[in-house]
Order: sequence, then structure tokens, then C-alpha cells
Amino acid sequence: MAAEGDEREALRALVGQLKTNLGARGRSGLLGVAMRSGSIKSGTLGGSRAPREELARAKPALPHAATLVVSAPTEESAETGAPRGAEGLKLLRDDIGDCQRCKLAGGRTNLVYGVGNPDADIVFVGEAPGADEDARGEPFVGKAGQLLTKMIEAMGYRREDVYICNVLKCRPPGNRNPEPDEVASCEPFLKRQLAAIRPRMIVALGKFAVQCLLRDDAPISRLRGNFRTYEGIPLMPTFHPAYLLRDPSKKKPAWEDLKSVNAALARVGVTPPNPAAT
Repeated sequence: MAAEGDEREALRALVGQLKTNLGARGRSGLLGVAMRSGSIKSGTLGGSRAPREELARAKPALPHAATLVVSAPTEESAETGAPRGAEGLKLLRDDIGDCQRCKLAGGRTNLVYGVGNPDADIVFVGEAPGADEDARGEPFVGKAGQLLTKMIEAMGYRREDVYICNVLKCRPPGNRNPEPDEVASCEPFLKRQLAAIRPRMIVALGKFAVQCLLRDDAPISRLRGNFRTYEGIPLMPTFHPAYLLRDPSKKKPAWEDLKSVNAALARVGVTPPNPAAT
């Protein structure tokens, strides 16, 4: 009986401690104290163990277009002391130089950096340059690029109003899929591009751009049309223009995605310079 009394006293003391910390730290502080005290073990909730792989697969709820909040870029979201806009993009291009950081360097004609407005509200991110892009050193200039231009114009913008770039800055041979080591070499440059521009919206074109930015390997058919966020910036996953050329039936849902982008931006006063086209 004495042992039971001691256990009850210990439990009451623990509950008191947890309540005190809840008031001081909130829910996250309560959980941390409980885990440190041993009443909740790492990887368990409510006494049942949650498998690590299931926790890793858990995804946050996706905001609907009607409830998405697009806010103005803030100084707090930028890299401390990092130059913005054209200055930041030029500094990054200088840092990239004649890049030899991965095996793609040996087969390229031109490094394909990015084009457009360095202070754009919208950035379109694709996966990698193709043959036409490699030849000209500019992203999205082939058939897929021509379709992307039409999509941008249908939104009420021109190419020079937005910013366009790829995850990879060099063409993979034969237009094959990007490989993990290539993405790892180029991703820091993409992150710095987005940090310099600090757009109101990112449109990720195709599964590789989406997977790189969101760390989500779900099929693009499941991800498209649902706003997500990247570094606090709303991101719309949609189909790559090259895929739309192969399957024109997907053009309509892709257009719905772009209309959702315009609607979300309009709620914070960002309107296309040529709205009559929409």
C-alpha cells in the first residue's frame, strides 16, 4: 500500500510539473518535459509506438486555394545580409562560374542559369535544360518552353514579368532524368536564386522540381492543384509543359492550377499587368 501511495504521489507531482510547464511553454514544452521525464518515450504517443517510417510519411494538411494566405516577403524570411534582386542573382551567377561541380559539366554547351524579372512575384521552376536550352543558354526555349510562354501569357504576364529557371543548370545527356548527385550539386544554387528573388509564389513544373523543393515523392498527379509552401512561400505544383505536349488532355487541369495562382495573388492585391488576357 505504501508503494502505491508513493506512486500516486509521484504521479501527482509529475502532473503538477507538466501543468506548470504547459503554462510557461505551451504544448510543445509539455511534450518535451513528458519525454524527458520518461512518461512518454521518443516515437510513442498515448502508450503506443508510432513506427519511425510512418512518422516520416506524415504530411501536413494542404491548404485549399480559397484559404491560402499569401503575404508580402519579409526581411525575416531572407538570408541575413544576402543581396536581393538583380544584385543577388548576379552575385550567385559569379559564384557558380564555369561550374565543374558534377559530371554534367563535361557534356554541356552552355550553363543555363535563369531569365526574367529579378523582382518577380512568380517564379516558374522546371527540372533541367533540354537540347535547345543547352544550345542557347536560356531555360524553356524549345517546344515545351513555347507552351510555357503561352501559359504565362494566358495568366496575363509576359516572360519578362516572371522569373524562369530549373533545378539543374546543365543538360543531362539524352534528356534523361536528373540523378540524385546532380540535384544535390545544383540545389543550393536554386535555393539562393529563390532567396534573392523572394517571390510571392512559386510554380513547380513537374515531379522533379516538386520533389526537390518539397521533399515529397508522391506522384505529380496527386500533388498538382494543391498549394504547399517552400521556405514560407506558397508553391503550386503542376504538370511540366513537356508532359502537356505528350498528353494534351492534362492542359485543362494545368490551367486550373494557374488560375488558382492568380486568384491567390489577387487576394493580396497582386494582379497581372495584362489582366485582359486571363
